[in-house]
Amino acid sequence: MLVRKQEWIAKQFDFFIDGEWLCKFFRVFTATKPQRVSFDMTSLAPVVFKEAEERHLSIYLIGSKNDEIAGAVQEFRQAFPRVKIVGFRDGYVKGIEKEVYAEICRVSPDIVIAGMGTPFQEQFLVGLGKFGWKGTGFTCGGFFHQTAKGINYYPKWVDQWNLRWVYRIYDEPKLFWRYFLDYPKFVFVFMYDLLFNRWWKEKILLDIPNEVV
Repeated sequence: MLVRKQEWIAKQFDFFIDGEWLCKFFRVFTATKPQRVSFDMTSLAPVVFKEAEERHLSIYLIGSKNDEIAGAVQEFRQAFPRVKIVGFRDGYVKGIEKEVYAEICRVSPDIVIAGMGTPFQEQFLVGLGKFGWKGTGFTCGGFFHQTAKGINYYPKWVDQWNLRWVYRIYDEPKLFWRYFLDYPKFVFVFMYDLLFNRWWKEKILLDIPNEVV
């Protein structure tokens, strides 16, 4: 609902769907049949870290608060001891973006993972690319502060029963309003875009991959 207001951001990224219910909407209302792909330890994150280990790719992490990102890095290094993390910092960079871009370009990571909230994390990666960095960027929302509590944030039974949203409300009560106010609004916005927003339908709604290649 935030990114759709900024088409220039949408044009810069390959999209995957990180919500099980959003996947269901696509399966029912479009020809696309996507599977859930989220940058967390239940989905894409271990794939990326293992690939980085095997191919000797370097990683830079940016997002969350100082203590949270430091805690997450410690968890990553324990779980993936051969991963090359060349730098990390908190996500509070508004006003000093160019300084941070320069620092990241100096260490020249192959992968940058940004967890700074939408749409700022997307804006940051676009700006980083324009500044001269060459590599692969991922956005991950609240992944870092979740991982700081332990490498496996979700209990196995929560993941198995697709109750991640319930667990997040339990762990972060402030998300209650997102799930019970913003999400119902999304239903109407989704249907409007599907029926009347030609650009969004052609470029995003029908361009979601079915699986990670």
